[in-house]
Amino acid sequence: MLSIAVLGAGRIGRIHARNVAEHPGAKLVGIADPHTPSAEALAAACGTAVISLDDAFKADAVLIGSPTNTHADFIERAAKAGKAVFCEKPVDLSSARVRECLATVKAAGTTLMVGFNRRFDANFGHLKARLDAGDIGSLELLVITSRDPSPPPVSYIQVSGGLFRDMMIHDLDLARFILGEEPVEIYAAASVLVDPAIGAAGDVDTAMVTLKTASGKLCQINNSRRATYGYDQRVEAHGSKGQLRAGNQTATTVELATAGGFTSEPALPFFLERYAAAYKAELNTFIEAVNAGTAPSPTGEDGLLALLLADAATESAKTGKAIRLVG
Repeated sequence: MLSIAVLGAGRIGRIHARNVAEHPGAKLVGIADPHTPSAEALAAACGTAVISLDDAFKADAVLIGSPTNTHADFIERAAKAGKAVFCEKPVDLSSARVRECLATVKAAGTTLMVGFNRRFDANFGHLKARLDAGDIGSLELLVITSRDPSPPPVSYIQVSGGLFRDMMIHDLDLARFILGEEPVEIYAAASVLVDPAIGAAGDVDTAMVTLKTASGKLCQINNSRRATYGYDQRVEAHGSKGQLRAGNQTATTVELATAGGFTSEPALPFFLERYAAAYKAELNTFIEAVNAGTAPSPTGEDGLLALLLADAATESAKTGKAIRLVG
């Protein structure tokens, strides 16, 4: 049974810790977090212990859900100790630092998986499988919609790395995954339409990106920090023979019909609910890969490539020019 220590007792750490505790092939050996009350509460909820950072790196694997500025350091420490690593995105906000970190992992020969959970969503996965099976012929247009129900606090915005690196990076990875080939050009447009305080903090809250691949496939990604109707997560693939579409999820499929029209439930409120099954699926993939000694996906390289796209989108939005991507 794979022993796993969880680093970080915040929102994402709580998701992963509970999933590890419930997994039949894993043993949650403890929670490490400098905020003792948070670590104690999570450890109690998961039936495990609060452990020191040093003890965390004695487990077979570490799951990193701590703040972004700690990710690369923790990955390197784990790699040098010969431990397998699952790390939430991003590895770091600096592509140069990510490259340094990946070089350390490669030299150590250890396992690193990056947490792009949307690849593990059953709906998106089924769309990808049917696309690859040729159900709609050759892919021509891909549209990815991702809109949060409300913006995060400005204190978070200030350390997030910006909408493209924090929020859209998930969609950029999903685009690479579904397209099946690398973008060669990116153009971004962005505005501050939701909260002026976000603009004052140097970020944007509404954005659209267009990606183009070498074969001419086009992908449009749209993000907003506000959706009054819930957590909006949709994908549409248009091909030479038809269309594949993955829509939003609601709590139930019950629909009310009256003389006034049709009413259904809103989309699920946020990522905790929408991607609950995906988080479990990605953990299972990680554990299976470590046990089998195979490389899990998404890899550290996937993390780097998504960050490079986010960097290019940030530059494009600032300059108003399309960015030609270097392979």
